[in-house]
Amino acid sequence: MGDSKSGLVFFVLLLIVWFSGTSSDAHSLSYNFTIDPRPRDDQPWCEVQGEVDQKVFLSYDCGRAQIKYLGPLGEEVKSMSTWETQTDTLRDTGDLLKGQMPDVTPEKHTDKGPLTLQARMTCWREGNGHTSASWEFGFSGQLCLLFDSKNGSWTMVHSKGRRMREKWENDRGVTDFFRTVSMGDCQAWLRDFMVRWEQMLKTSGDGAPRKRSRYSVCLSPALHFRSRRSDPKNPECFPITLS
Repeated sequence: MGDSKSGLVFFVLLLIVWFSGTSSDAHSLSYNFTIDPRPRDDQPWCEVQGEVDQKVFLSYDCGRAQIKYLGPLGEEVKSMSTWETQTDTLRDTGDLLKGQMPDVTPEKHTDKGPLTLQARMTCWREGNGHTSASWEFGFSGQLCLLFDSKNGSWTMVHSKGRRMREKWENDRGVTDFFRTVSMGDCQAWLRDFMVRWEQMLKTSGDGAPRKRSRYSVCLSPALHFRSRRSDPKNPECFPITLS
């Protein structure tokens, strides 16, 4: 129980970083992986969605090596020379996750249909220049395990993550891979992207300055948490003012 509570506290702090990343100085870069071990016809076994400050700019099919640049942010960076190296790393991550599934899938899986594995890698740079990174892992939308890339600690937040934690916290190769990709590659990509994106992210997308908005971060059992307007009556919501 203690690990679960501390993990949720860590995750709330992480969410605050993501939301505050909409300021002119702090930014975050995330990649959401979905691994389906038994995809239906014409469906990818590995999909990756890229986000900067929670704005989607990329969709990537690992198996077919197909990349789609989405919205103005995607169009702005599609001509960069880093894509070959980046897509190789994303594909390697998808391959690793798929290969690990037999060893980390919960033993007592009673849900109908096969489980899908989700992983979310996030790296961020704060306004003071501080950088960090993390991973979230879950099955079929249920957040199960957190990894703090900076200190190498694993936190189980749902019992379905037990096998995953036991396997990965004792596997230095996997731990080093997650840490290197998030603290090294992801940070380098964010730094390179911001050369193109810095001015775009200072506006609301149409050239108008951002207005300050007050939101709440609300805990949810799903892998991806949600945000909504501040609700002081809901004790699970944490108010945040965005600039």
